[in-house]
Amino acid sequence: MKTVALKLALRIPPLVLTFLAGVGAWAIAQAFPALRFESANLTVVAAGLGLLGIGCSLLGVISFRRAHTTVNPMDPSAAAALVVSGVYRFTRNPMYLGFLCLLLGEIAWLGSPVALLAAPALVIYLNRFQIAPEESALRERFGTEFVTYTARVPRWL
Repeated sequence: MKTVALKLALRIPPLVLTFLAGVGAWAIAQAFPALRFESANLTVVAAGLGLLGIGCSLLGVISFRRAHTTVNPMDPSAAAALVVSGVYRFTRNPMYLGFLCLLLGEIAWLGSPVALLAAPALVIYLNRFQIAPEESALRERFGTEFVTYTARVPRWL
């Protein structure tokens, strides 16, 4: 199992994973049309989640740009700075949280409770194959500064 984890770690960009999870949510919704429902409230929720997702992700990117560090999730060892300000005071992964909100917005728009299966699948995959390797690289790069940060700020919320 460890070799599978190593092979999958940092291989698929998180934005691509989110897109694939969205396609999966759509496919699930199409496979179970009888379980779908429509509501004007769901449209509002979907729009709100989508905007929240875009906002979280953009705030994360802006914080990285201000710190003059890479936003490339495929090479966390290239980080020039540990970003702990701005939105990073509340969550260690605002970009991924934003991606999750976008996915949840799509699921709300689809009106399919079974499509919600795509959300925990995305979170589990990101935790295991993206965030864990990132955190390992950041711990190695920034040492106790990163350990202190992780003790103070949650991974998601």
